Amino acid sequence: MPVVIVDGQEIEIGADERLNCIEAARRAGKEIPHYCWHPGLSVVASCRMCLIETGQRDAATGTITMVPKLVPGCQTPVKDGTVIVTESQLVKDSRARVEEALLIDHPIDCPICDKAGECLLQDYHFEHGQPERRADLQPFHSRKRDVGPTVTLFVDRCIMCTRCVRFTREISGTAELMVTSRGAKEEIDVFPGHPLANKLSGNVVDLCPVGALGDKDFLYQQRVWFLKREANVCGGCSAGCSIHTEHNQDAVYRLKPRENPHVNKWWICDEGRYGWHHLHDQARLREASRKAPSPSHRGNAAATPATESIEWADVVVKLRDDLKAAGRLAVAVSPMLTVEEAWMLCAVARSIDPEAFLAVGFVPTHGEDESFPGGFTIRAEKCPNRKGVEEVLALYDAGGRSWNDLVAHVAAGKADAAWITAGYPGPWIDTAAADAFADLAQLVVQDLFDSPLMRLATWRLPATGFAERAGTWVNVAHHAQSFRQAIRPPAGVWPEGRLFWNMLGRRGLYDATAVRHQIATSSPAFAALAGELPAAGVDLRLHQIA
Repeated sequence: MPVVIVDGQEIEIGADERLNCIEAARRAGKEIPHYCWHPGLSVVASCRMCLIETGQRDAATGTITMVPKLVPGCQTPVKDGTVIVTESQLVKDSRARVEEALLIDHPIDCPICDKAGECLLQDYHFEHGQPERRADLQPFHSRKRDVGPTVTLFVDRCIMCTRCVRFTREISGTAELMVTSRGAKEEIDVFPGHPLANKLSGNVVDLCPVGALGDKDFLYQQRVWFLKREANVCGGCSAGCSIHTEHNQDAVYRLKPRENPHVNKWWICDEGRYGWHHLHDQARLREASRKAPSPSHRGNAAATPATESIEWADVVVKLRDDLKAAGRLAVAVSPMLTVEEAWMLCAVARSIDPEAFLAVGFVPTHGEDESFPGGFTIRAEKCPNRKGVEEVLALYDAGGRSWNDLVAHVAAGKADAAWITAGYPGPWIDTAAADAFADLAQLVVQDLFDSPLMRLATWRLPATGFAERAGTWVNVAHHAQSFRQAIRPPAGVWPEGRLFWNMLGRRGLYDATAVRHQIATSSPAFAALAGELPAAGVDLRLHQIA
């Protein structure tokens, strides 16, 4: 195996791996500071922050020959025998000079800068900068301009790393950003008449190592050191992008992409990035309620008494009794549910009616899949777990049944009660479609918001959003990712998993991990979900037991 020597430490790399010095040094636990380099973008080696000493060890004699000058670590590939020195005095002096040069004209407005607390310019100054400022402080005017509907550019804070420019050219393929002028007058700007409005534009804020690019949705909302971070999965579409949900006091403030080479690499789309606001919408359903249908007017909402709130402890008992008394049961298992929740819902349904009709819930779709030059794809299917729910239904001999099959089943008079799980962030059913369920003796609807179907329901149960649940989702490519709950749902709302757990008579608090392990040990399709899953998830197709 090829060996690279980093500050005297030997590390092995793969024979076919193509690493630069920054990546190789990370293998040895050494972080080489850098601004312009990003693993998902082309290399320009313009910031010079990653200058290091390198050399080559002769395989036969062991003699090390060093390059006589510093080289950029981002632009220097490694091979067998490469020697990297990251902590020599020459390297430290170089870093200090680079930091000093960047700060000569940089506005010292950290108290009002949104990037304060996560700014590489701050971090590198304290770690690698000069011990004291040698230039006079100059007054400055913080210029800013809108470059698009979601991004603001603070011109004077820019250090010209050009990550944002390269992103729009190489990843989104839209090329709205450019570098104007030359020398000390260089600035980032948009081409006239072409604002930064592509569907991946929010990624340039994540890429910016300083506070030059600000997210309008997050600007001045929260100091980053107050935020807590939870590894999560985006529920906006079937791509299942890995994200971090950043929150404080049970309020989400922003979503950021989490690196996952198997799913979304380093990016997320703007639809997913800003698709969390429904979690805090005041129109959300926040309590369980029930209305008893009139015996002579089954399902006729006009003939039923007013809906009354009901405690969740009573829901656990009375919901089962009502559905059992009604007779034949049909259940729509929403693709917004996790694998664990879907499995428990099916178990509850079959414990109520052993012949319960199970089907995948409504699958929202908008347009067609949209792919970008950098390899990122926004999926038309706007739900995160259709594949997972289909696999769960197959375990209950209900594979292949869709929402349309369930509607046809109910319309044909083959069901006396229905349980519709939804959890969609927007409108998904109209009055005409809801009317198919109007004559049922019992209709349970579990959703985030009111709808024509909810208004017909005898049981109105609030649902939870993506950041308020824990479990596993399987994306369109059969890649499974487990995640934990980031925030608590609003007061009065039980997560679906907690309700199903209690209806199954299980003791203690709902434990998604325990349910996942039970599913994995009983199903070859989910065998890869046993044990602790890696942060990037697993491909179920590669781990199934024949």
